[in-house]
Amino acid sequence: MRRSFGIRFLIVGLLILLMFIPLFFVADVVGERRALSRDTIRQIGAQWGGEQVISGPRLVIPLQEQVEQLVKRDAAGDREGGAERTATPSDEIRQTVTLRRDPIILYPEQLNIDSDMQTQVRRRGIFTAPVYQAQLKAEFAFDPALAPGLRRGREEILWDQARVEIFLTSNKALRGAAELTAQGRVLRLEPNADARRPGIQAATGDPRQLGALTLTLGLNGAGKLLFAPVGRQTEVAVTSDWPHPSFQGGFLPDQSQISADGFQASWAIPHLARALPQASRQDFYGEERGRLSFGVSFYEPNDFYQKAFRAARYGILYIALTFLTVLLIDRNRDRPVHPVQYLLIGLAQASFVLLMVAYAEQIGFGPAYVIAAGAVTLLLTLFGWAALGMGRRALLLGAMLVLVYAVLFLILHSADYALLAGASLTFSAIAVTMFATRNEDWYGMGAGLIAKPDPAPARGPIDQPAPKNP
Repeated sequence: MRRSFGIRFLIVGLLILLMFIPLFFVADVVGERRALSRDTIRQIGAQWGGEQVISGPRLVIPLQEQVEQLVKRDAAGDREGGAERTATPSDEIRQTVTLRRDPIILYPEQLNIDSDMQTQVRRRGIFTAPVYQAQLKAEFAFDPALAPGLRRGREEILWDQARVEIFLTSNKALRGAAELTAQGRVLRLEPNADARRPGIQAATGDPRQLGALTLTLGLNGAGKLLFAPVGRQTEVAVTSDWPHPSFQGGFLPDQSQISADGFQASWAIPHLARALPQASRQDFYGEERGRLSFGVSFYEPNDFYQKAFRAARYGILYIALTFLTVLLIDRNRDRPVHPVQYLLIGLAQASFVLLMVAYAEQIGFGPAYVIAAGAVTLLLTLFGWAALGMGRRALLLGAMLVLVYAVLFLILHSADYALLAGASLTFSAIAVTMFATRNEDWYGMGAGLIAKPDPAPARGPIDQPAPKNP
């Protein structure tokens, strides 16, 4: 390794591959901290109200039908001497019974929802979670004239037992005002009877004279707020002070404005786009709350756990650049840097990610990155000057580390340009190395051992040309 630069280069390459091991464990630690953070945020959000999916309103109109059935007569009084006699066809009687049938479900003709959301940050230990309080106002109306066309046979529509249903993810999210009015008349809201379908309902009486309805609702939530487009024409407007919305679900907003003070977004979903029948005997509860729902989630862009995880993935790049810089500075010395010293340099840089995460959990990503990068840069510069005997050339190593950590900050800060910055830095490092080693003696044979062409042999008497004939 002392004489052949090529062998030293290969050994350093093997040491770079070996550094995948500590980087793997660093990434594992970051992953555990990230999982703990997500679990804590999920618990905070669940206690506040959780992710909310609002589907409805819909008008449910029960049906019943009277049918005749053969019913076995009670034979308790037809026993003689304690012995039961054999049943005969005369033991069956025909009775008229009333059976409930699948109800008619009507969706609103026009559904307008306005949502005003205010966010706040809840903290548990060192972890924080964004939560929201939403004030919803929905205006809608049904067309009961569609119901008679869905009757079968002799079914009877129970108009006076009609009810309006609105489904939520969890009733415990309900806070503040919850009121449903129809033409100035307040309809009493109750929890849904089916506990498997959280939400609220209200008896309307005969809906044929119901007219337009207005629902005001206050609820807590965390993570996301989604709506189901159940109206023939559904229009939703959301206003919030959260500056990082992520629009999700089956439909993106038609219009949106995002600023540092929050966002505004609006959707307009027509009947043909929602793929739901306006009136049906089939329950589309799952469809409403599944692929058709749309809305917004409270996205935290590029949090420091994501940045730290990406830094661990890019760790092999900045370790390789540091090793390469040390090797190029060291290539003309009689006493080269020992492999153990390369390993110490690599371990110091692997610890950069752990330092960054540990401090970021306490003081935020920006200051934590400056502290971690500055500590590693100072340590390796002093190590190059004192232990590796580089003297002033250690400043070159320090300058390279400043450049590497500056580029790494760009990679971590902007996910959109991460690949561009990483690829450009890698290509530049390879190009500089190729240029710096263009005249390198890779085999270490020395100038005196390079084969040279043999000189032209001296001509003796035998080589003299023959004399010409006189």
